[in-house]
Amino acid sequence: MAVGTNNNTDTPLLTSSEPSPFYVVNPLAESPILLVCDHASCRFPRVLGDMGLDPFARRCHLAIDIGAGKLTESLAKSLGVTAVIAQYSRLIVDCNRQLMDPGAFLEYGDGILVPGNRNLTQADKDARANAIYWPYHHAIDEQIKRLRAVGPSPAFISMHSFTPVLNGISRAVELSVLWDQDPRVAEIFLGEFRAAGFLTGDNEPYSGRAPQDFTIDHHAEEGGLPHVGIEVRQDLIDDIAGVDEIAPVMHRIIESIPERIGLRQDKIPA
Repeated sequence: MAVGTNNNTDTPLLTSSEPSPFYVVNPLAESPILLVCDHASCRFPRVLGDMGLDPFARRCHLAIDIGAGKLTESLAKSLGVTAVIAQYSRLIVDCNRQLMDPGAFLEYGDGILVPGNRNLTQADKDARANAIYWPYHHAIDEQIKRLRAVGPSPAFISMHSFTPVLNGISRAVELSVLWDQDPRVAEIFLGEFRAAGFLTGDNEPYSGRAPQDFTIDHHAEEGGLPHVGIEVRQDLIDDIAGVDEIAPVMHRIIESIPERIGLRQDKIPA
């Protein structure tokens, strides 16, 4: 297996023939909802080869939040709301981590070594951040600014999925609601998920209070947006049939949020 490197600073990480770091669904929608998906893809830049990973590892939960991208796109289209969706694997750079976090360039997880992330120089890390991480986050900032200019501040919903088994331990929770300082949107999802019959975790198996939650912390908490993180167990959405079963439940909940939390019009400083 080839481990690509990008030690030549004159060579871009992404070529013009490769997909952009992100794509935006409904970039002109005015509904006060913004969906984001940090880990939607298992794509690697060509210059990095296969990162020393076999085909299974390149498509496992370490590389991608299985099903999360398809679910996010489905919801954005059915609701007519905006979504910003990342297009490269979290193994290149994890867009939901601070760049100083060791997990931003994961070397080992769940029994899998990632050779392509060993012995990275600061220049290597900067190249990945500049090509993928910051363009994605700048796109989110742009959509927040646009939505605030045309209507109420949007509710910010970060979409993820989690593996049913981690380090040999099974997880019974089906859906998880992550939150920290602002419970408004989280309480809606917790109540509705449970009413729909799902075994729902309140900051379980992951917590919105953990430091490894850069996207919500940076865009929503710092900006004062109502927000929530949603995690779906991957076996529930690892195919189209699963996405089609979960999506209508989430559609009904998300559609109700603006009225239920009383989103208001913000005045944008001149």
